[in-house]
This record gives sequence, C-alpha cells and structure tokens, in this order.
Amino acid sequence: MMFWQLTIDANDPPLLARFWARALDYQPAPPAEPRTTWNAHYRDRLEGAPAFTDRIFDPAGLRPPIWFQQVPEGKAGKNRLHLDLYPTGRDDSLPLEQRAEIVDAKVDELVEGGARVVHRERGAGPEWGSPRASSSGGGFYFVVLNDPEGNEFCVS
Repeated sequence: MMFWQLTIDANDPPLLARFWARALDYQPAPPAEPRTTWNAHYRDRLEGAPAFTDRIFDPAGLRPPIWFQQVPEGKAGKNRLHLDLYPTGRDDSLPLEQRAEIVDAKVDELVEGGARVVHRERGAGPEWGSPRASSSGGGFYFVVLNDPEGNEFCVS
C-alpha cells in the first residue's frame, strides 16, 4: 500500500492547521490506532510534544494526513487542486432542500472559523460535471469558499 499525505503551502501553518482540522474533523496528533508505520513515524516525530502545530490527522487513521508547509510567498492564482467537502455524505436520497440546509450549516461553521464565501451555485439539472441527475430527482447545490489564506474549496 502506498502511504501519502497532502501538503499545502502556507504562510501561517498553525492558522491553516486549526482551520482545516475543524473543517475536516481532524486532529493535530496522529491516532494510536490503527498501528501503522505511518502513524508510528509521526508519533515518534512528536518527541514528547502533545501535538503538531502544522499537521493534522484523521482520528480514525484512515484518511491521509495533511501537512501545512511554511513558504515565504503568498498564494498566486487559482488552485490547481482543491478539496470538495460533503457534509451530506453524498446522500442523493435526501431532497435538494435538505442537502442545501446541511451544506449551509457547514458553510456557516467554516465562515465562523475564517473562511469566506466566493459564490453559491444551485441548479435543477444534473450535478455539476455529472452526466445524470441524482436519485432524489436531480438538482445540485454547492458553495465555493476561500480558506483563511485564500485557497479555494467547495462544500456540497
């Protein structure tokens, strides 16, 4: 199995680590379980400290860790990679209005944590980029945001 992490350039790694930990329900220390070489590697690198300030980890140890790498330059241009967050669990059986309420609640939480709404997109047809409508009768809703350093991401 190939282990990997997502690395994000940052001017203020602790700020972004706190923001994204909240957004993704991650934590600043590697989990004790499952017992993997990856998690052991990062527990050893803590050298007795309780947590990292520039890294976050899935508490279940199943999703990749994220490292916020200190860089001197600011963000320039549009991201070539972004995260899509699905607080609905991509449950297409939910009516569009219910999915939109769940998305808006998460967006409100993220804005409270320092994100900025760029725009909202709602449509009656198939989901953006999807060849077909969902089983709940179609329609899509997503919100594009910027994190505290201007990195784009979506909540849908």
